[in-house]
Amino acid sequence: MGLDGACGSAAETQKLNFEEQPDSREFSCAKTLYISDADKRKHFRLVLRLMLRGGRELGTFHSRLIKVISKPSQKKQSLKNTDPDEHCSQGDFPPREGYVRYGSLVQLVCTVTGITLPPMIIRKVAKQCALLDVDEPISQLHKCAFQFPGGPPGGGGTYLCLATEKVVQFQASPCPKEANRALLNDNSCWTIIGTESVEFSFSTSLACTREPVTPVPLISTLELSGGGDVATLELHGENFHAGLKVWFGDVEAETMYRSPRSLVCVVPDVAVFGSDWRWLRTPITVPVSLVRTDGLFYPSAFSFTYTPEYSARPGAPGAPAAPAADADALLESIHHEFTRTNFHLFIQT
Repeated sequence: MGLDGACGSAAETQKLNFEEQPDSREFSCAKTLYISDADKRKHFRLVLRLMLRGGRELGTFHSRLIKVISKPSQKKQSLKNTDPDEHCSQGDFPPREGYVRYGSLVQLVCTVTGITLPPMIIRKVAKQCALLDVDEPISQLHKCAFQFPGGPPGGGGTYLCLATEKVVQFQASPCPKEANRALLNDNSCWTIIGTESVEFSFSTSLACTREPVTPVPLISTLELSGGGDVATLELHGENFHAGLKVWFGDVEAETMYRSPRSLVCVVPDVAVFGSDWRWLRTPITVPVSLVRTDGLFYPSAFSFTYTPEYSARPGAPGAPAAPAADADALLESIHHEFTRTNFHLFIQT
């Protein structure tokens, strides 16, 4: 793993060692990647080259652009007409809208597992000390500390600490010179940064290929045009090429390549998904995916929903016979509605 444009030195690349997790997935972490002071780039990408155990290259994966920020802003921030801090019990943590300030009660939640830590008070850190009387808004790249509520009066307080990849509690000591400060260690100081995750999904179970799976095509938006028998769907995204076909469920669609960011396909007739579609009166939703010519399958988070015309099954028992004029008017109305709203697109992200 390394940075794009790197010359391949040991400081700019790192070999990853994967560890198997309890859920059978493998995990690795790059901890020593950095940009040298001589590198004047304002943006960069992470580059991950994966190899299978047999030596075959799986592919080279790129992150999105990452902005280089040299140092945090030194501007002081303040909020006026804000409510005083409310210290609720650890068993009840109702979220509130608005700015998060130092001195507020916050809760850390893992976005993957949903595991939560007890509510803690976020404190600003300066010169290895937690500032207990600061209530300005928090900002990116600020150093902060998380204090557990409670504790004896006059003590330094207990803070969230990371020791050898384990989360522990650290007992801070009061600052001898200033009463509104607590002395911390390095592992109790945290930095607020923005993060982003990039996921690549593919399946080689039915593919007979030895080519890398990258670049992985990514769909960002769908755009429907027309209706009835002439409906087309345009896929916007990145890493498209002429060797990709659009699939609606298990049905291949006629696909036309426009550019690396655009594919157009003809929407398959809804009848291919069921013979009774016209009388079911329920929408039919199918996933939208991409398949390479060698059989490599790329799923997506998007789906397409058909809404069939609203009509009764012919010859149904007990169906009243309508006069010919009324029947013609009804059919004309149904035809108009079918032409106008036959296909509805529901995007799921």
